[in-house]
Amino acid sequence: MFGGGLLALGGIVVSDLPTNATPAYRRDTLGSFVASVGKDVTPCSDAVRDALDAAVATLSGSAAIRPGVGATFAAMIEAGELDPARARALVDADGTTLADAMRRAGARADAFGADLERLSRVSAFVEVHVEQGRFLEDAGAPIGVATEIWPHGRWRLRFDGEADHAGTSRLEDRNDPMVPFATAVLAAREMASAGGGLATVGRVTVRPNGTNVVASSVDTWLDARAPDDVAREAIVTGVHARVTAEAARHGVTFSASEESRSAPVAFDATLRARVSRALGGVAPEMPTGAGHDAGVLASRLPTAMLFV
Repeated sequence: MFGGGLLALGGIVVSDLPTNATPAYRRDTLGSFVASVGKDVTPCSDAVRDALDAAVATLSGSAAIRPGVGATFAAMIEAGELDPARARALVDADGTTLADAMRRAGARADAFGADLERLSRVSAFVEVHVEQGRFLEDAGAPIGVATEIWPHGRWRLRFDGEADHAGTSRLEDRNDPMVPFATAVLAAREMASAGGGLATVGRVTVRPNGTNVVASSVDTWLDARAPDDVAREAIVTGVHARVTAEAARHGVTFSASEESRSAPVAFDATLRARVSRALGGVAPEMPTGAGHDAGVLASRLPTAMLFV
């Protein structure tokens, strides 16, 4: 959540604390990190808040805009990783552009963009985030230090077949796009498991989406993540090969297009060491497969992450 509370902690900006939290709650959230550093936690300056939080008020609903953009939208804008003109043209599922949504909310659609001069005043950025996994639980640790963010990407898979009646069309006569779609789901799981990565097919659009109708077309999205680019590409290539063959067997046209791709991010070694020392040197180190604001901002300044 880029736009949670921002705190100045020993010269480091700390993000992802609730904006309405009391100082006591924020100290509890940081736990032993704050205690070990021995610094008071105070609200950051207006300049820093402006630099890192400028777009949040008007872009808080952006997560629904487009895969690969929403979750770190404000950080991408602030770091200059997403062109404001392109951002304003992004559309949601109903065809509403971000610019139109902002205007309807009473906000100026031309009033956001990167400010690298302000961002340059921030010496470091530490993101505190709920882990959303099992690493810390299995390790018996309350807090962990992130080492890196895995490379990840998303691909749109399209299957075009032929609509038919479920009660009259013979199985051997069907050009059913749901069959190669099912292969994509299974292949993603198998290829990720074999390659030590992660792959998910969690979104699908079926047409005409009738219970007693053989589908005419299917759109689905593959999310693939892995420890390195080679492993990620192996997952995607393997899924593509399996699905291509299965689509051909069932007379279905298959196409794939890349929608987003993120390179691996290694967090700043010096800052990471400083954070680890503040935690007494006992916090486990861990990679993450999820994208975060700290990963986006890493191209502009030293960043680190704590998982709790």
